Amino acid sequence: MTHLNCVVGIFDKHTQAEDAVKQLQKAGFEIKNLSIVGKGYHTEENVVGYYNAGDRMLYWGEQGAFWGGFWSLLFGSAFFMLPGFGPLLVAGPMAAWIVAALESAVVIGGMSALGAALASIGIPENSILQYETSIKAGRFMMLVHGTPDEVTRAKSILTTSGASKTELNLAQRPVAVLA
Repeated sequence: MTHLNCVVGIFDKHTQAEDAVKQLQKAGFEIKNLSIVGKGYHTEENVVGYYNAGDRMLYWGEQGAFWGGFWSLLFGSAFFMLPGFGPLLVAGPMAAWIVAALESAVVIGGMSALGAALASIGIPENSILQYETSIKAGRFMMLVHGTPDEVTRAKSILTTSGASKTELNLAQRPVAVLA
């Protein structure tokens, strides 16, 4: 298990998540260290489409402009159909972590692929359940990865950008054992 320093923010509206990305960019954060996860909705009136042309992912539907902006900024993107979630859109490194969780069959103990990916970077199980519940309710989860100082600074930016919840997760430091 790899433990990464990160801050997780939950946003009720996509406009708040967009504002947070702009504020992080303005503060000099590496956008490649940012992930966003949210549900993809579709109805008869709002058909969802997705395809990958080269390195560019396209999505249309109710929040197509929102997701389209992130595909061009963030490293990696994916569209998953996950049991319990339905269509799930992911931009940033989290996309690769979900794929790794699915490929390595670490989805055990009733945990979803999203939960397994979060656990693989050191997110506590009780927090994972809260994040999954938020995403199922239509909220957006943003993760910012970096040094302890960077993620601490990012936490305040996410809070002032309208995150309804933020949680700092610092990697466990190895403890020296004296013989």
